[in-house]
Amino acid sequence: MPTNAPLNRKLRMGLVGGGQGAFIGRVHATAAVMDNRAALVAGALSSDPVRAKASAPDYDIPPDRAYGSYKEMAEAEKKRSDPIDFVSIATPNHTHFEIAKTFAEAGFNVVCDKPLTFDLKQAEELMGIVEKSGVVFAVTHNYTGHPLVRQAREMVLNGDLGEIQAIRAFYIQGWLRTRLEEGGQKQAAWRTDPKQSGIAGCFGDIGTHAYNLGRYISGLLPLEISAHLKTFEPGRALDDYGTAVIRFENGALGTVTASQISHGRENDIFIEIDGTKASLEWHQENPNLMFVRKNGEPQRVYTRGGAGLGAAASSSTRIPPGHPEGYLEAFANIYTAAFDAMIKRAIGEKFETVNTIYPNVYDGVEGMLFITQCVESSKQNGAWLPFRHATSRK
Repeated sequence: MPTNAPLNRKLRMGLVGGGQGAFIGRVHATAAVMDNRAALVAGALSSDPVRAKASAPDYDIPPDRAYGSYKEMAEAEKKRSDPIDFVSIATPNHTHFEIAKTFAEAGFNVVCDKPLTFDLKQAEELMGIVEKSGVVFAVTHNYTGHPLVRQAREMVLNGDLGEIQAIRAFYIQGWLRTRLEEGGQKQAAWRTDPKQSGIAGCFGDIGTHAYNLGRYISGLLPLEISAHLKTFEPGRALDDYGTAVIRFENGALGTVTASQISHGRENDIFIEIDGTKASLEWHQENPNLMFVRKNGEPQRVYTRGGAGLGAAASSSTRIPPGHPEGYLEAFANIYTAAFDAMIKRAIGEKFETVNTIYPNVYDGVEGMLFITQCVESSKQNGAWLPFRHATSRK
């Protein structure tokens, strides 16, 4: 079958961010091209024009499409006969809104890092822009791309676990146990700076991932939230630990715990879900296994690519059972699902914008509401606050 049939060509990718010394930009570039459905052809790789153009050879971006700024890229690409089909935004939080706004208003599809924007007001404004422009908009909550996460979602929605009563989501790291930001470490510096990260640190950076994972698998709609955020490392401006309790519409309770100061922990995002018929457990650091338990029966172990998986999980795997897949493949699954929508848009077909298999702008808005209400609740000593956005999807 031709690539991206019936479009019959690779999608052209533009990248904002990802210049020398960056981490997530290279991840985006790798994930987007993994399935041979896209090619990186243009970039504005740094806020420093000199560094932006100097970084272009690292990605094989030709000089005439190595731009000094994202605005220059949007203007120039719109005039080309072969413009980019989408832009990926791999920059600090405070820049997301203006970049996404610029490209969406210009008619370009967007793949944006989380959290969606600097604050909730920007997120809601961006949502309106996306709706008006009709572009495809994906948010890289990449852990939802793991095959067994999609299997878990399918099992929950099929009723295999019964009514969901409890969700426990965790994201535990230890890399910010000391003040790395004081030594000029780039990733630590912007994440702990309120001017770049926003009102939350740990909870904005990784707590949003844990919350989104629970929402994605369960489909439960939240009603209220109570949170306690804490800055344990003296002198740090933003939280480095926190926990939240969520009341869901069906009466279920959820908890989110996030830490960046737990000794020896690397990137441990994991989730446990209890239903009236069964419970499940999945760990990102061992993503090819999922455990499903039911009283009085042997524990069931699901393997990525193994027998008995549903359509969502099976279509998200690339290699046979026993060959591990992980972070980059999950990231690529977000891209390939968004590509399907981009192709439909390109050929004039209707595409889903709300109940997508990939996280979208509405999930991004809810993520910003999560951050906003957690910070405010913590200021009020854990007060219960409303937590339901009008656009929240099941």
